[in-house]
Amino acid sequence: MKLSDFDFDLPQSLIATRPAKPRSSARLLVATPTQIHNAHVYDLVDWFRAGDRLVLNDTKVLPARLTGQRGRDTAQGYQEARVEVTLLEPQATAGQWRALVKPLKKVKEGEVVRFSDDLSATLDSKEDGAAYMTFNLTGDDFDAALNAAGAMPLPPYIEALRKADAQDKEDYQTVWAKTLGAVAAPTASLHFDAPLLEALKAKGVEITYVTLHVGAGTFLPVKVDNVDDHKMHAEWGEVSPQAVTEITKTKAAGGRVIPVGTTALRLIESAARETGQIAAFVSDTDIFIRPGFTFHVADALMTNFHLPKSTLMMLVSAVMGYDRIREIYAHAIEHDYRFFSYGDASLLLPHEAK
Repeated sequence: MKLSDFDFDLPQSLIATRPAKPRSSARLLVATPTQIHNAHVYDLVDWFRAGDRLVLNDTKVLPARLTGQRGRDTAQGYQEARVEVTLLEPQATAGQWRALVKPLKKVKEGEVVRFSDDLSATLDSKEDGAAYMTFNLTGDDFDAALNAAGAMPLPPYIEALRKADAQDKEDYQTVWAKTLGAVAAPTASLHFDAPLLEALKAKGVEITYVTLHVGAGTFLPVKVDNVDDHKMHAEWGEVSPQAVTEITKTKAAGGRVIPVGTTALRLIESAARETGQIAAFVSDTDIFIRPGFTFHVADALMTNFHLPKSTLMMLVSAVMGYDRIREIYAHAIEHDYRFFSYGDASLLLPHEAK
């Protein structure tokens, strides 16, 4: 298939820059192969059955965007300049991170960038448009200093409309976030709040947690015309033996396994890639789900509305079918659903109608 097959026109007015309040008041489009229903996220209780299992990504987003100053002695005297750093992933060396730096060309190797009274980093080297930087703190001290100095790394399409602020540290984090390491949120999960979780548990819906650290590569554009030539970015994930036991139990009992978000879906399908049966998994995954993909674990998907010509549009096309997802997105645009990370949600049920 061609990249242009996954394009569509989206009015800028439908790009959400703030989430719905409360979280579960966001709108929910429920789609089966033959029907589309307009609802709200708090209506999920009506669409799930006792014995269904939600799979949730418990990754925690780092406040990975930092603004600092580098200082340098020049012929005109000591001068400082602004430097913007976005953390991408930690390295094996203690305190070292791979990062995007602006302006990368003007920061020299060995130069120190100071972000606050407590936090600074030395630029060690440059490679493939990124930098390797070693921070002066590690462990809990680093986490505390980063939380104080950093801002949430909002997606480019939101950053283009407004800058991240203190409210995003709450809004751009799930209520169950636990395992620190993501530089982007599993955004479909942002719609869940405590009352909704309690209502789902009371209905008999069970929950399994997995971890996939969402990377900045999730925002990279597809640059090839033939989508089969696209190389997916890799992200680290873990499906524990306990998660495998829970999911296997649900499948055996005839319950539905419903990942919340494309990250959870990609991870559980990665864990079943070798044999078709889910197994414990601790590794990077670069799984590329597109039309023609055979799903072994997921029975449905809850997800937000995605960018044109993105790998996530290809993924939801694999879930519902290419023609059906175009009908679903046309309905969403016609009915003013809000798009992207802070936007509304969809529940995609490819095997059934209500």
